[in-house]
Amino acid sequence: MKNIITVFVLISLFTFSTVAQEFRGLDKSPLDRAYLPNNFAHDRKFAPERKLGETPILKVDYSRPQKNNRAVFGSMVKYNEVWRFGANEATEIKVYRDITIGGQSLKTGTYSMFAIPTENNWTIIFNSDLDYWGHYSYNKEHDVVRVETPVIESKEMVEQFSIQFEDVEDGKAVMYIAWDMVRVELPVSF
Repeated sequence: MKNIITVFVLISLFTFSTVAQEFRGLDKSPLDRAYLPNNFAHDRKFAPERKLGETPILKVDYSRPQKNNRAVFGSMVKYNEVWRFGANEATEIKVYRDITIGGQSLKTGTYSMFAIPTENNWTIIFNSDLDYWGHYSYNKEHDVVRVETPVIESKEMVEQFSIQFEDVEDGKAVMYIAWDMVRVELPVSF
């Protein structure tokens, strides 16, 4: 009887250790990061002038879903409903110093980002809740700032949801958000 129990325990341990060694595949919507100033790009090719120890003004961590021949806005991303602003985990923005974004003050801190898209404009939401998947736990009562921005038709189709910053002049920049044939812009000053 002891031999049977011992064999069963060994088989169970082997089975569990084999399962524990399997890794999941790549995400279909990979994680990416956008910095302001843009010279904080993680690729030194795009940021050769970045100085070690420098602190960025903003950092956005987001997932990049792909269009994959699908209708995006008004279909996959519903109009007039809260959208997670990407895919997977809720998009998070870290603000390293007080800024003005879209004409609204945003204090130093970390926030989740959401959007309520319509055909003509988006409401971009900065919310104090952090570290959750998607928008399913979104709580409007924890909104810190809401910014309205018009939709601009893109000149080129953008396959993957994208966020990037462009320095316009000293102390001013623009956050560009694009996917499919849609683009929105948020002015940032610091």
